[in-house]
Amino acid sequence: MKIDNEVQRFTDAPRAQLSTINPDGTPHLVPIVFAVAPTGDRIVTAIDWKPKTTRKLQRLDNIRADPAVSLIIDHYSDDWSQLWWIRADGNAHIADASSDEGTAAIDALVAKYSQYQGNRPGGPVIIIDKLAWRSWSAS
Repeated sequence: MKIDNEVQRFTDAPRAQLSTINPDGTPHLVPIVFAVAPTGDRIVTAIDWKPKTTRKLQRLDNIRADPAVSLIIDHYSDDWSQLWWIRADGNAHIADASSDEGTAAIDALVAKYSQYQGNRPGGPVIIIDKLAWRSWSAS
């Protein structure tokens, strides 16, 4: 799969918003750091050491109950001709950080974020595949 400009722009972004579906059908939105597979067909993120209110995270429960997720990045400017967004919709599953799949995902995150080089995420890992890419640009 050749990565197009939108997928490359998404790949290069430092953060995204991850949306999962709560049990009552409402969206649950959280900011994340992530990495995109070189082929553009998989996005990964992991639960790391940054402070959290709880270790029982709603996003993980939501993915276990319904794997449909969306991620979005956007660019805002006071010059509205420069506005754009890119969204990836897909199916998520959770992998253990010590599994082959989890280790590969964490390796990708470590390669993208220098903050992880001395302190790798412990997981679990969220793997998103079956991606559908959508985008919009004002110009």
